[in-house]
Amino acid sequence: MESFIIEGGRPLQGDIKPQGAKNEALQVISSVLLTDEEVRIQNIPDILDVNNLIQLLRDMGVKVTKNSPHDYTFQANQLNLDFLHSTEFVRKCSALRGSVLLIGPLLGRFGKATIAEPGGDKIGRRRLDTHFLGFKNLGANFVYEEERNVYHIEGEHLQGCYMLLDEASVTGTANIIMAAVFAEGTTTIYNAACEPYIQQLCHLLNAMGANISGIASNLITIVGVKKLHGATHKILPDMIEVGSFIGMAAMVGHGIRIKDVSVANLGIIPDAFRRLGITIEVDGDDIFIPHHEHYQIDSFIDGSIMTLADAPWPGLTPDLLSVLLVVATQARGSVLFHQKMFESRLFFVDKLIDMGAQIILCDPHRAVVIGHDHQLRLRGGRMTSPDIRAGIALLIAALSANGTSRIANIAQIDRGYENIEHRLNQLGANIKRTDD
Repeated sequence: MESFIIEGGRPLQGDIKPQGAKNEALQVISSVLLTDEEVRIQNIPDILDVNNLIQLLRDMGVKVTKNSPHDYTFQANQLNLDFLHSTEFVRKCSALRGSVLLIGPLLGRFGKATIAEPGGDKIGRRRLDTHFLGFKNLGANFVYEEERNVYHIEGEHLQGCYMLLDEASVTGTANIIMAAVFAEGTTTIYNAACEPYIQQLCHLLNAMGANISGIASNLITIVGVKKLHGATHKILPDMIEVGSFIGMAAMVGHGIRIKDVSVANLGIIPDAFRRLGITIEVDGDDIFIPHHEHYQIDSFIDGSIMTLADAPWPGLTPDLLSVLLVVATQARGSVLFHQKMFESRLFFVDKLIDMGAQIILCDPHRAVVIGHDHQLRLRGGRMTSPDIRAGIALLIAALSANGTSRIANIAQIDRGYENIEHRLNQLGANIKRTDD
C-alpha cells in the first residue's frame, strides 16, 4: 500500500490546470458500446477508475487506440459477449464503481446485461434501485444471482414510456438514457439528474445520431432510433478538482491561478466557497485565488449560523463537502455542514479532530466546524484515506498543517486525481510517494 509523506506549511503559488472530468469520462466511455463505429474521446483523465474501465472494455473486445495520453478512440464492433458471464468480469466489476454504467448501453444495444454489484468508495449505501426501476419501466426483467452477487437483466424489445425517477441519480439517469436511445417510441424521464456531465453525455449521443431533448433540465425526452454512428467528443474540466484546488489555494496559496475551468459549468461551487469568505476572481475562463491572511464565514440574512448542504444539481455537489469542511477549519466563524446523501462520508472528521480541528460531529450527516482563524494551525499526523474526496481533503489539511503528515491508502486518491503530487509539487508543495 502506497502513502504520501507531506511537509506542511509550505506556501503554494503558480498556475494549475484541472484534468478532464472523472464522472463524465465514466459515462461517455461506457456509451461507446452503443455503436459499432469509432468514437473518439478527448481530455480523458489518466486516473485509476477511468483506466480500469478502459481496460475492462478491452477485455470485452472493444478496440482501444491511444492517440495521445488523454485522447482515445474506441470501436465496439467485435464484442465478446460470453466474457460478460465469466468470473473474471464479475470480479473486475466488483472492484469498479463505474462498471454500473455498462448496463444501460449493453441492455440498449444487445437486449441483455450481466453485471456484479459495483465497488467504489466506502461512503455508505449506494443503491441501484433507480437504475433497475428505470430499466423495468422500459420493459426489462432482472434476476439477482445471490451466490455470485450478480444481476442478470434482459430486455430484447425495450418500449419507450414516461417515468418519474424516485431520486435524481446521476448514474441512474445516465444508464436509463443510454438504454432508452434504442427503445421503441418515446421515453420521458422526469426528475432526471441534469449535471453538466449528463448534459455532455446527451450531446455526445445526439452527435452519434440519438434524438434527445430537454438537455440541462430535469425533464428529458428520448425518441428511440434504430442505430447510432461514430462521433468525436471532448470532456469538460473536472469541477470537483477545480473545487479542490480552490480549497487548497484558500488554505495554503500565495496566489494560485486555476486555468481553463469552464466557469459556465461550475454552477454554485464558487459561491459555496465565497460563503466561507474565500475571494474568487474570474478572468475569462480562469479563476484566481489570492493569498488569504483571513477569511470570514458569512451568516444568513437573519444572523443565523451558515449551513452548507449538498443537493442535486444545480445544488451543491456532495463531492466537495469534504474539501469545504477542511477549508472551514481555518476560517473566522462557524458553519454547519449537512451531508444528506451518504451516511458515512463525514466520518473522516475524526482525523481532522486528531490534527487539532474544532469539529462537532452531530450525527452521521451533520458536523459543526468552529474555525481557528489561523490562530491555531492544524498539526501533522498519520491518517488513512477512506475515499477519493476525503482523501484529497486530508491532503489539503496536511499541506496546511505544522509538521509532517503521512496519508496511507492513497490509491483512493489516485482513483480520482491524476498525478496529484507532481502537479502540487510544481506549485511549491513537498509531497513524496512511498511504498509501505
